[in-house]
Amino acid sequence: MKRKSLLVLLTLILAFGTVLAACGSKNEGTTSNTGTGSAGEESGLAKDQVLKINLTAEPPTLDPAQAKDSQTNTVLKFLYEGLVRIDADGKEAPGVAKDWTISEDGLKYVFNLNPDAKWSNGDAITAEDFVRSWERALKPETASPYAYQLYYIKGAEGYNLSKDETYKGTKITDFSQVGVKATDEHTLEVTLENPTPYFLGLTAFYTYYPVHQSADTNDKFFTDYKNMIVNGPFVMDQYAKGQKIVVKKNEGYHAASDIKLSEINMSLTSSSASELQAYKSGQLDYTGAPNGEIPTDQIPSVKAELPDEFKATGIASTYYYQFNVNEAPFNNAKIRKAFAMSIERQLIVDKVTQGGQVPAFGFVPPGIRGENGEFRDEHKDDYFTENVEEAKALLAEGMKEEGYTTLPAVTLIYNTSDAHAKIALAIADMWKKNLGVDVKTENQEWGVFLENRQNQNFQVARAGWSADYNDPYNFLEMWTTGNTNNDSKFSNEQYDKDVKDTVKSADPAARMAAFADAEKVLIQDEMAVMPIYYYTNVSLTKPYLKGVQLDFSGAIDFTRAYLEEK
Repeated sequence: MKRKSLLVLLTLILAFGTVLAACGSKNEGTTSNTGTGSAGEESGLAKDQVLKINLTAEPPTLDPAQAKDSQTNTVLKFLYEGLVRIDADGKEAPGVAKDWTISEDGLKYVFNLNPDAKWSNGDAITAEDFVRSWERALKPETASPYAYQLYYIKGAEGYNLSKDETYKGTKITDFSQVGVKATDEHTLEVTLENPTPYFLGLTAFYTYYPVHQSADTNDKFFTDYKNMIVNGPFVMDQYAKGQKIVVKKNEGYHAASDIKLSEINMSLTSSSASELQAYKSGQLDYTGAPNGEIPTDQIPSVKAELPDEFKATGIASTYYYQFNVNEAPFNNAKIRKAFAMSIERQLIVDKVTQGGQVPAFGFVPPGIRGENGEFRDEHKDDYFTENVEEAKALLAEGMKEEGYTTLPAVTLIYNTSDAHAKIALAIADMWKKNLGVDVKTENQEWGVFLENRQNQNFQVARAGWSADYNDPYNFLEMWTTGNTNNDSKFSNEQYDKDVKDTVKSADPAARMAAFADAEKVLIQDEMAVMPIYYYTNVSLTKPYLKGVQLDFSGAIDFTRAYLEEK
């Protein structure tokens, strides 16, 4: 994002917890595990510790600074480790940092690195590696899509936006003025702009991963797996484009004794039917979200057939369509509202997705904390209703305002996925039936799709957003003017003010009210995005696979998984 206001989280919201504290749709507790037992148990372990999973799309990048999607996130967790990692209880555990201290005012963090932490080529990991890597992610030339995740650090925003002529804050061109420095080889000191209770957990996020210094001079570092030098529990062993990715245990990893898997074999297929068949035949140990997919029309049957292996878990994520508000005909709010009001969400989740998803009429999902409980309970998503007759009237009014006698051609794009295709076809059929509008649906390969969406080369595009941390800000800030994740290019002064008010407020109730006001502008007033449903994570796990971690947002971690004897 090119414009990420610094989030002021005061001590009044310390109870919000950490970035990756486990939280389900309607319950809060520990991270979800697919099986019981400790990953450290030796007895009963299978001799062959090779995990087999599938990725429905090839990771667009293996560069932590450029990562922005769930497939890349899954793979990067194998290869890299940040200052901390998130354990099975959803708590921060030592990663590269063996311990840390936080100042009383919450502004200064001092991380003491584990002297045993090494790069896969044997080089020691130093505090300077983190300084250099974070500078790399913040450099204006790097154009990291998640550079804003570092804006909590003092001066980081000013440095990242130093070449942005529209930026009104203090610009910084000397990185030494940013609040991160190596005080010695194994000590990293970080100074924040404002107290941020979940900052420690954010250091487990991939934008914060260290990158080996040779990446600065080797242009094949991220494109040829043989050139990759990593610091995580696994190293890249094979990468056959469009076929498979194989990682093997990194014996030099400082916590190698915690890693039971010897290898993780990832097939690459976008066919959910093929993936499910591979699972049933024993070729896969895990199938389903977030890295894979179960055919939606087979969810009821597999739930009945494999009840002990099936799981549908509510997660803090929203599935939506976004409009390009600068592209006809969706530059007209009434036309956007007509499209949003004319579909039947309950029918989509009951007959198409069939995974227990919840129809969405707002953007912030269940599972995100509010003042005392969940934001979604305290502020209902009743910003609009499904009403075909009103939708027809709005469409007619919008067309008249734009001078249309017929609506311009409309194309809906989505990335390769059986589920996305079925949803797109169902919604296009509803638009045809209820509005009399013909909408072309277009499937695009994941990398191409992301690029087209980011470059606003679309009219309507499928999208999903999962929580990076547990606060409504994570969902609503992205639609502020100039934000690089704001693919709709939506801009509204009142919306920007409402979101900024959440930064200024010292009152938790006022913060949440400001979030609700912003969401009202986004959905009820402008319909810049069309919410469809709140996600569930639908998966199948073999009984002998243990230790898989699924956090509140739906992100998955296989690194501490292990296989028991069948």
